[in-house]
Amino acid sequence: MINRLNANSKNFQKVLLKKIKKRSIFSDKDYGIAKNIVSDVKKNGDKAVMKYEMRFNKNKKLKTNYSDTIKNIKNLKPEVKKSIDFAFKRILSFHKNQKTRDIKFSDKLNNKIDYKYKPLSSVGIYIPGGNASFPSTVLMNAIPAMLAGVKRIVIANPVRDKDQSAAVLYAARKCGVKEIYRVGGAQAIAALTYGTKTIHPVDKIVGPGNIYVAAAKKIVFGEVGIDMIAGPSEITVVADKTSNIKWVAADLIGQAEHDINAQCILISKNKEVIESVQKELKVQLDSLPRKKIALGSLKKNGLLIFANTDKKISEIINIIAPEHLEVSINKFKPILKNVINAGSICTGKYSAMAATDYCAGSNHTLPTHSSAKFFSGLSVYDFFKRISYINLSKKGIETIGEKVINLATYEGLDGHAKSVKLRIGE
Repeated sequence: MINRLNANSKNFQKVLLKKIKKRSIFSDKDYGIAKNIVSDVKKNGDKAVMKYEMRFNKNKKLKTNYSDTIKNIKNLKPEVKKSIDFAFKRILSFHKNQKTRDIKFSDKLNNKIDYKYKPLSSVGIYIPGGNASFPSTVLMNAIPAMLAGVKRIVIANPVRDKDQSAAVLYAARKCGVKEIYRVGGAQAIAALTYGTKTIHPVDKIVGPGNIYVAAAKKIVFGEVGIDMIAGPSEITVVADKTSNIKWVAADLIGQAEHDINAQCILISKNKEVIESVQKELKVQLDSLPRKKIALGSLKKNGLLIFANTDKKISEIINIIAPEHLEVSINKFKPILKNVINAGSICTGKYSAMAATDYCAGSNHTLPTHSSAKFFSGLSVYDFFKRISYINLSKKGIETIGEKVINLATYEGLDGHAKSVKLRIGE
């Protein structure tokens, strides 16, 4: 059912990289479709947005009225409200610890350099919708923006010929977000970037989405900030004889049921564990409502890897750079001391990745497709920009100036050199 690899084989690393890289976020065709939609919205605004909303979502209204929000929330089950409240408190409590610190520097010449954090003015949060509802994604994206002090937080959440998700609306209200649009896909990203009569542009767009959302974010990056280009979900689980086989299998299936393009990998030093997990996967899949999706994902992108040392396991993890890493063993420190690439890491048998998706408190907006090598999970820091303030004294420019003139002249920038020479001469 799942491809098996042996880390001791001659071409292991080459084969591993090939299997990981075949999961492209989107094809050239997908990118081309998204590019056409983005260009159309940029040129034709609301008219183009409505055209695509009608085509893909059968949606006739772009903006959510706040009165409708209150009405919808009344229909939300009390237990769901309480769970959102609980998650809100935990995520808020954890992210409050992500504090910024301005820097003040001065030298003996009375030159002063300050480095200050400033919150972004506006942020657009994409919340996937259509056939599903993700209030947890609202909390994960809006809470850090709220704590950073972003004044205008906007949500784009697609609907398909129905009322907006009451849970999404309730989570948005918890975070103080009142500006919500019933728009999805590449058209939502384009509208948030360039603005339309209905939707004013934002400075940065965050949040996960489908292949067209991911492609659109890549297309508009540079004209607007983005958090990352996120693809289908991923998990890598490390297991040994102390691991609970049923739990490990359930954790792999929990990711596989997301999307046929999800990536689920098991690594173990014990071949018997690998065999047991494979058997347990078959048992649990039989009763899974989303069996077809999960099975397709495991067959297409699943891997069972045998590695006989902790060092090899760490090396494999760093190559994969998974979105989610579970080290579901008792003695995890020898492996983790060498792990540098992962979006988030769950340690110990009781730390289920599924808990981090909702209520643990850490953020679930994480880098995928090995981008954990250079991206981090979403945080309060993503909603700040940093500005340098430089104040040089007369003695300071006179002391620094000579070196500035030498370097500017060397680089052929005589105008730079002159601007300093004039100050020194005064």
